Formats: sequence, C-alpha cells, structure tokens
Amino acid sequence: MRLVRHPVLCNYYVTYRCNASCSFCDIWERPSPYVTLDNARANLRDLRRLGVRVIDFTGGEPLLHRQLPELLSEAKQLGLITTVTTNALLYPKLAERLRGLVDMLHFSLDSPVAEEHDRSRGVRSFDKVMESIDIARQLGERPDILFTVFDHNVHQIRAMYEDICRPNDLVLILNPVFEYNSVDTGGQLSDSALGDMAWWGKQPNVYLNDGFIQLRRDGGNHIDKPVCRAASTTLVISPENKLVLPCYHLGLSDHPINNDLYTLYRSADVQQLVAQEGRLPGCEGCAINCYMQPSFAVDVTKYFWKALPSTLKYNWIKGTWKQLV
Repeated sequence: MRLVRHPVLCNYYVTYRCNASCSFCDIWERPSPYVTLDNARANLRDLRRLGVRVIDFTGGEPLLHRQLPELLSEAKQLGLITTVTTNALLYPKLAERLRGLVDMLHFSLDSPVAEEHDRSRGVRSFDKVMESIDIARQLGERPDILFTVFDHNVHQIRAMYEDICRPNDLVLILNPVFEYNSVDTGGQLSDSALGDMAWWGKQPNVYLNDGFIQLRRDGGNHIDKPVCRAASTTLVISPENKLVLPCYHLGLSDHPINNDLYTLYRSADVQQLVAQEGRLPGCEGCAINCYMQPSFAVDVTKYFWKALPSTLKYNWIKGTWKQLV
C-alpha cells in the first residue's frame, strides 16, 4: 500500500568538488561548477510545490560552496528540513554563518583512530572533526557522527560510541557501506557485521535503519519485485542545474531544468523514467542507503515496519518530528 505519491526528499548537489579524496567515493573526481543562487531559489520554490519536505545539500563537499548559508536560509524560509554532511575541514571557519540553519548536521568520521580516518579520507581531517564538535556544541548545535561501516572497522563501533559520541552527547549514525558504479567500496558486509550493527542500532543515541540490514540480508533490490522508489521519492539536482534520473548513482539521463522544475518533473518523459524505478537492469541488487531510506517510508511493506522504530527514534532525538507532522 502506497502512503505517499509525491517526492519527499531532494538530494541537491551544490558541487561535485571536494577537498578530500575518500577511498570509497569517486564523486570528487568529477569536474564541476557550483549551483547558482538564482537557480536554487527557483528550484526550492518548485520543490516545496512538489511536496518535498527534506533537502540534503550535498556534494562533493557542500561547505566548499561559498553561498551555502544563503542556500540553507532560503530553504528554511520555505519550511524545508535541511541536512548537510561534511568532512568538517571548513566547518570551524563557517560555523557561525551556518548556525541555526542546518536541522541535521552530520560530521563524517571513518575511525576513532586519527591515522586510520585520515588515511581513508586522503587528507588530515580527524583533528578538524574533533575541533568542529567542540565549536558546534559551543554554538548550541547538535551534530551527529556519521560512521561508514565496513567489515574491517565494525569492531570500532564501541570506541566511536564510548570515546567520541557519548562524552559529547552526539548521535552515532551507522552507515553501512554500499557498492555503486564501478567503485570497489568493499560494500559486501558479512552476516556477522550486519548482526553487530543491528545490536548497536538498539543502543541509546545510536541510529541505524533496520530496513537497511533486512535489505542486505535479502540481497538488495530485485527488479522483478522492486523495493526502490528512488525516482518518485527523491529528486536529484546536479551542479549543472539538471534533474538526474532515476538517481544519482545510476544516472541514466539528465534533464535541463530551465527554471521550471515543477513542470519538468511532471512531464511525460520524466514520468516514464520514474515509472521504471527499481526495475532497470542496474537496479538489481542495489542497497544504496540514501534512496532506500525514503523508499521504505512510502510503501507499507516489511521494510516499512523494520525502518519505522529507528526512524521514530532518530526524529524524536533530533526533534524533527515536529516539522514533519
């Protein structure tokens, strides 16, 4: 049973550029402009008109965009819930300008061991994350720690939780690594790792969408009976001001927005691609978290019920449920 039939999330790529070179990501390798404020203003109005409630300003590294505070302010004025994930290299310089504009602020941290995190990121950033935590807390912000979990670092969840998150009263978000395109991310997680994550997800101030674990155990999305609702729940906008379909990672086509995202999304060409979500050959086995999260929320399936407790838990901790009702 479908509960929602309009897009609820926008992944807005403000740039593909990044000041890190993570070993499990290839976005930073792409040449890229920055989105313009004028284009963003028009798109944000249309996103709200289409029913979008949450906007993720992403990248690349979103803090590289010099007008990110203005973009966030525009979104907040329209009543959108805002989220930003950053490697924190630039956060100390921008923290004051970002204050109060990000509802869900995530600092990426790959290991509680400085040398291991910095090696994963290809740049020295561990100390910046620690500095950013202190600054954010002083400003009254409530950042989360986003920990991408592999088989090789699942044993570090305890240290991440006890040494970094609990002393700073931060939510630990467990982000199971996933495979995409031709990138070898090491995204095949063992049953043991999945079990460990599931246990930690039930601890106080730890968020893990249990639907992710169930989907991994089921072999991901299957094109004969798709779970993915990426194209109908999530709008992807590129730095070139194009609508990317059916999702960023598959990216079969992009469509110039030309200052009318509302009409473009409802056009026959776009809706034809939307109707194929989860059924395309490249969709087989997919378990990409950022598209499955909204997918689980709009269809009453076993994944809906698996995801519901953890989703309610996080929204209660962050207080964002008040904006969703």
